[in-house]
Amino acid sequence: MTLFDHQAITCLDWPIAGVKALTTNRLGALSQTKFGSFNLGLHVGDEAEQVLANRQSLNNYFGEQARIQWLDQVHGSDVHRLEKWQSEPIVADAIVTSKANIGLAIMTADCLPILLSSDDGKIIAAIHGGWRPLASNIIEKTITQMSVKPESVHVWLGPCIGPTAFEVGSEVKYAFTAQDEMYLQAFKPLHDNKYLADLAKIAILKLNHLGVTNISQLAHCTYSDTQRYYSYRKEGQTGRMASAIMIE
Repeated sequence: MTLFDHQAITCLDWPIAGVKALTTNRLGALSQTKFGSFNLGLHVGDEAEQVLANRQSLNNYFGEQARIQWLDQVHGSDVHRLEKWQSEPIVADAIVTSKANIGLAIMTADCLPILLSSDDGKIIAAIHGGWRPLASNIIEKTITQMSVKPESVHVWLGPCIGPTAFEVGSEVKYAFTAQDEMYLQAFKPLHDNKYLADLAKIAILKLNHLGVTNISQLAHCTYSDTQRYYSYRKEGQTGRMASAIMIE
């Protein structure tokens, strides 16, 4: 689903006319701090001036009339229905809108970014797919807020910590398997009640269970490729990528 790559910004070849989407990596920097790359997070200790310059580059990529709506992501399950762009970040982990020229942005550095649109391009959404939001049914809540038939939804899953790197405890596994045993296939036993978890697989299982089958994925592991991607688990203090979608 990737159309082309230009330094830190990758435009996605979204299959629905009138919908534009993109994702970023850590290449092609304006920041001259120790982050040394295309960091879009204002909350991670980078210089605000440089982060804002990076954000402006992203905004310019969407167009002069566009404005990007940022979130204050708290690993919860709140879904915000956006009617008007706000200058301040909205406290939520998913966002839905039918308004044009507003880019819905999700920041990640190991969690799974999820972008969605209806097949008529009239409504879009973006989800911060950390394990806690996923376990709290944020995908289900977002599609409910979209008010469309699940089979009409197109979904893109972005880079996240991969299934060979995401080590979790039994409590994470139980958070899903207590809901449905189908999630067992997303966990590989290691040792001492530790497991390898597959975030993208969990999301796909949820989407398929709802009836969503139009799914594409950029299956890159952020933990395994820190030259290209930020990884909070591997690096600790680090920057943030963004994935965003907009109705033109």
